[in-house]
Amino acid sequence: MSRILVVEDEAKIARFVELELTHEGYEVDKAADGRSGVDAALSGDYDLVLLDLLLPQLNGLEVLRRIRRERDVPVIVLTARDSVMDKVAGLDAGADDYVTKPFAIEELLARIRVALKRREATAGTASAADAPVAAATATARDETGPAGDDTDGNPRDPARHVLSSNGVTLDVERHEVTVAGEEVQLTNREFEVLRALMENEDMVMTRDRLLQLACGYEYAGETNAIDVYVRHIRSKIDDRFGMRLVTTVRGVGYVIREG
Repeated sequence: MSRILVVEDEAKIARFVELELTHEGYEVDKAADGRSGVDAALSGDYDLVLLDLLLPQLNGLEVLRRIRRERDVPVIVLTARDSVMDKVAGLDAGADDYVTKPFAIEELLARIRVALKRREATAGTASAADAPVAAATATARDETGPAGDDTDGNPRDPARHVLSSNGVTLDVERHEVTVAGEEVQLTNREFEVLRALMENEDMVMTRDRLLQLACGYEYAGETNAIDVYVRHIRSKIDDRFGMRLVTTVRGVGYVIREG
């Protein structure tokens, strides 16, 4: 029986995936945040990891990089981040596959079967001589591979996805926001709302679209959640630094104008 780790902070999605996988005969464990996901992946003997990117405590890309430094377990990213840049970042960080939300469970199950068959085929053809090859591959990955880390495990600047607008800098991989060199502490959802607005600078983003990007799925009309996130962002950035970053477009949504 194959063991699968599901790293997902949205309880309903995690439970749904767990039930479907269990029905298919898989043994399933869950982790609800990035740090516990890393701990579970590195301490458990899993055949596959399903990994969300929008995670509290430690973002999904960092989770993926840490797993890749020590494990060759197949990782399928399962996320609402659907831009080409996001997909490239995920695959470059070491993901074996990338599935966007909302997703069809039949497709996800098929991709899981393919990943597990590939893993079994690799294990079946392995020999004693594979050990030094695997070690060399791991070393190469640490030095120049998809994770973009140097030999000390630190991300190289060219590989980082950094956004800037109106004096605000958002580092996706490090999950950091700075204004005038000062770090701003945002929650995971606030960070993702700000990221969506900065990635789409000068484009008015509807509340529905922001919900999809920040929360990973459609809320049943509860778009007022976005208003709350934006209010918190304004309190932590606009009010603190005396600026006007996020503009309200009445009846539509929000936008960050190029400063």
